[in-house]
Amino acid sequence: MSDAIKHECGIALIRLLKPLEFYKEKYGSAFYGVNKMYLMMEKQHNRGQDGAGFASIKLDTAPGERYISRVRSIAQQPIQDIFAQINERINREFTEHPEYTDDVALQKKNIPYIGEVLLGHVRYGTFGKNSVENVHPFLRQNNWMHRNLIVAGNFNMTNVNELFEGLVKIGQHPKEKADTVTIMEKIGHFLDDAVAKKYKQLKHEGYNKNECSPLIADRLNVAKILKRSAKDWDGGYAIAGLLGHGDSFVLRDPAGIRPAYYYQDDEVVVVASERPVIQTVFNVNFEDVKELTPGHAIITKKSGETSIKKILKPLERKACSFERIYFSRGSDAEIYQERKNLGKLLMPKVLEAINFDTKNTVFSYIPNTAETSFFGMIETVEDHLNKKKTEAIISGNGELSAERVTQILSERPRIEKIAIKDVKLRTFITEDSSRDDLVAHVYDITYGVIKPTDNLVIIDDSIVRGTTLKKSIIKMMERLHPKKIIVVSSAPQIRYPDCYGIDMAKLEDLIAFRAMLELLKENDKYHLVEEVYKKCLEQVQLEDKEVRNFVKELYNQFSAEQISDKIAELICDPSVKTEVKTIFQTIENLHIACPKNLGDWYFTGNYPTVGGNRVVNRAFINFYEGNNKRAY
Repeated sequence: MSDAIKHECGIALIRLLKPLEFYKEKYGSAFYGVNKMYLMMEKQHNRGQDGAGFASIKLDTAPGERYISRVRSIAQQPIQDIFAQINERINREFTEHPEYTDDVALQKKNIPYIGEVLLGHVRYGTFGKNSVENVHPFLRQNNWMHRNLIVAGNFNMTNVNELFEGLVKIGQHPKEKADTVTIMEKIGHFLDDAVAKKYKQLKHEGYNKNECSPLIADRLNVAKILKRSAKDWDGGYAIAGLLGHGDSFVLRDPAGIRPAYYYQDDEVVVVASERPVIQTVFNVNFEDVKELTPGHAIITKKSGETSIKKILKPLERKACSFERIYFSRGSDAEIYQERKNLGKLLMPKVLEAINFDTKNTVFSYIPNTAETSFFGMIETVEDHLNKKKTEAIISGNGELSAERVTQILSERPRIEKIAIKDVKLRTFITEDSSRDDLVAHVYDITYGVIKPTDNLVIIDDSIVRGTTLKKSIIKMMERLHPKKIIVVSSAPQIRYPDCYGIDMAKLEDLIAFRAMLELLKENDKYHLVEEVYKKCLEQVQLEDKEVRNFVKELYNQFSAEQISDKIAELICDPSVKTEVKTIFQTIENLHIACPKNLGDWYFTGNYPTVGGNRVVNRAFINFYEGNNKRAY
């Protein structure tokens, strides 16, 4: 993706089902779980590089012994920093206490981070300050083991204000109005309530206070706690949690917006945001890794008993299609094929745009995540050329010379690596004011492969803001002096903000929105902007279920092709003289390519939860009033 956008986040949960001695004997180390967690987090570093966190719980510790460990980092390479800290502490313990080396019981008792329940998280700082205090996992501490709660998630909630007010009404005093805090405190409230009720019940049954503790752990109904906690949540989420005594859970939102996969055998229960992470780290087959059903939670009790429980009634499945287009690692078998299909389905429009002149067209991609879609696009070009070759040979009626046949067969797609990314933009740029100066140098180009008679077709994952295209890529492509530049997006036009995890909170940041506004001005329809603004204002006090997305009315004034043509103008600096055209994926073809991930609200405005429409209206109000702030 040439325009860097961020998203939250990646989760990894490991529950060891055997005693630590088992892993020491079979795998050579009681730190088997810690080592696997390092790999799972590294394999998901694409999901977050601003911060990372790790937490572990030891089962069946004696009073006075530390049983919860946590470490978080916002270092330049946070995952490596976390595990460097862990390794340093472990090595120091072994150096100071050689007797720990072969004694797993002493290791568990005295060395932090070793444990049977482990939770990892990688984060992009899309909302809130990027300080270590904003890095997951979050810890809610209590002297009662059962009331300790550790939470980490991949989520955004659209109704944080309502959730915050709900906590205030039940007597809490939250320290800040952030969705992570409100979610943790909501779960914590009902956890406290459930523990208190179990304690009262057990006392009534004749148990003394000391006897109650292990029985509470056994009897706590985690599914019921989650049902009470999540009843009013509106958003996309995969939320993982650990209870101090050893229960664990991962809950997925009822529309399946955010991803979650799990694997279980007699040694481990594993949950992660991406399937190939589990496949690779635990060396298991594709079919062994299951997708967590939307609205359900995978719950593992302290005893090791694992179950899938329905927590919320599933909604129409709207799994995020951006996961397939860009965010998730392309090593997943399904995602790899889907990305190839996205490229294939674009080719009919591309061939029309170059007038089927493949001989004078160079095909390339903007590194590196568009590469798979590029492969699919080239396969379709090859199919087109094979058909063309067959027709040419047949039309020769067997009278073609060997030289001519060789000439016909030798035609193939012209593939070149044109754009080369030199630096990681996000490493250096933290402010919009410095972005323009640096963005022009992010990409370099390959000289000597384009002729003035050539079309240049370059595919990108998506076009979000158009900044990098305008400030860098188009200008640099023009230096090659092609006849025509065609920028192809494997995603449809991004028209609306996302409120479920992707950092697209402002309408005016989106190139498609700005293109639509320009068309309204040019066609004397800009008065419609004020009309939509008034409609959005009228809905502010309505119930969520009554709120509509009126921004759609503005887009409906124009065809997708008109908006694409205007985007082509906007991504060109006035100095660019070469003809530039943009081609976007259609919604219909997106659904064909990604049939299981039909979440398309950023393209269509069809939000999967009631809070989405409220967010898009708030974003439009902010735009109209000139409020430079987020809509959620």
